[in-house]
Amino acid sequence: MSVVKTMLAALAVSLSMGAMAAQAETVKWGSRADIYSLDPNSIPSTSNLAFLNHIYEGLVRYDKTFQIEPALATSWELVDGKFWRFKLREGVKFHDGADFTADDVVASFQRAADPASPLKGNMPLYQGIRKIDDFTVEVDVSTTSSLFLNDITNIFVFDAGWLKDNNTEKPSDFAQGIEGYATSHTNGTGPFMLESRAPDSKTVLIVNDGWWDEKHHNVDRLEFIPITSAATRIAALLSDEVDLIDSAPIQDLDRLKADPTKTVISLTELRTVFVAFNRNETLLDGRPNPFNDIRVRQAFEAAIDRDLINQRIMRGLARPSGSMIAPDIAGYSAALDTYEPADPAKAQALLKEAGQEGAAFTYTCMNDESINEEDFCQGIANMLTRAGFAPTIDMGPRAVQSPKRSKGEVEVFNISWANEPTLDAFSLLSQVLATRDGAYGVSNYGGWSVPALDDLVKEAAAATDPAERLALEEQALRIAKDELLMIPLHQQPIAWATGSRIETIDVRADNKARHWFTVVGE
Repeated sequence: MSVVKTMLAALAVSLSMGAMAAQAETVKWGSRADIYSLDPNSIPSTSNLAFLNHIYEGLVRYDKTFQIEPALATSWELVDGKFWRFKLREGVKFHDGADFTADDVVASFQRAADPASPLKGNMPLYQGIRKIDDFTVEVDVSTTSSLFLNDITNIFVFDAGWLKDNNTEKPSDFAQGIEGYATSHTNGTGPFMLESRAPDSKTVLIVNDGWWDEKHHNVDRLEFIPITSAATRIAALLSDEVDLIDSAPIQDLDRLKADPTKTVISLTELRTVFVAFNRNETLLDGRPNPFNDIRVRQAFEAAIDRDLINQRIMRGLARPSGSMIAPDIAGYSAALDTYEPADPAKAQALLKEAGQEGAAFTYTCMNDESINEEDFCQGIANMLTRAGFAPTIDMGPRAVQSPKRSKGEVEVFNISWANEPTLDAFSLLSQVLATRDGAYGVSNYGGWSVPALDDLVKEAAAATDPAERLALEEQALRIAKDELLMIPLHQQPIAWATGSRIETIDVRADNKARHWFTVVGE
């Protein structure tokens, strides 16, 4: 299935196509959680990269129908089936006034692909880069797959001189606590510039009047305000203390819809939410790891009632799934989108057979990552307890829990994946399901390893025929499903809500904010 053919422009929701207001405007954006870092290479987080795309840009980007279009590169071609040649946009300035040239692209690609880079998994086909002249670069790739262009939509360009002058040529790493100048400072080419940042309080962007692209917004100041409490976030919108909120609590959508001054935009996200397992030899306390026995993983899945979670916790707005990827992601197979009804008795029998009755473990959850995660974690823990497990929930904000997960210091955990930037199953397969090795398995937090799956992923990377690649991806996804490397729960709902001042906003199923399209009314 081609994502270009299936993801229609309808995914981009516009509240109004009225004329752009002439005066400059401030937009106050209430968000469920703060960003992790101002360094786009510091963590492979969609929300972090989406925010930073207001400041930084890549060589290419997606248009409103998710097709590749020029950004800092004006054209590109595959040469001799070995490398991509990019012609760069001339006349572009960084926020500090420096000229954009090929040197910046070379430094930025090398930084993102550095062995220490948490973002290196976003460019598994990359092999090297060289400058040809001031406005031409060539990038070596391991295969001629056009997925490389999708990959680099998330590879943002820094000013090489700025990196060197500030001793930040190496990427930072949020999970490892490694910071650098780019953690708290920026210098991009994008539509907005950083004015100030107070972590967990407010980050302020101001318009870049020197942006090279045509302006479709009238926002001169964007105030990003993390509001972790759902009730407080709703109250801020209802009282007009903020102009819009992401992650509008689904239990409050009817209340918001009843207010004539508020508009609700709801979609099913491309993101799939999973429960996954630590697959190391032992658990954190040194006990033998019961989840290395597939019967225990099967018992775990048999205990989970996806439909009940959707009805009771997700208000019927999620899409319960047996598939590891959403239907609109290339590589989706309806044959893999199946799951059995919950069966606690079956779970108990499997645990007994495995000699793991009363299996105790810690279930690490976050209260500000996936939609209603705190509630569905408690629901799943209750289901597991009834089936004979003995879970203990470790709940906390993602700023605390995400480093634990990244370091493998978890036993059972949640993870969600939207298959960005490729919008193809190769993203999940190469970054999450593959064995951790170089650019592969960067987000394999459980430490699992299935050589047969790895072989298929590498074959898919080398395939030049899209149909062949998709067939290989389906085989690999079947192995992951049969092995229960992770248990898909659902594709989650997303909801944004705006006040009366917001005239136009672009919200798509990838749940990325793009405020260079936001228009505030008079």
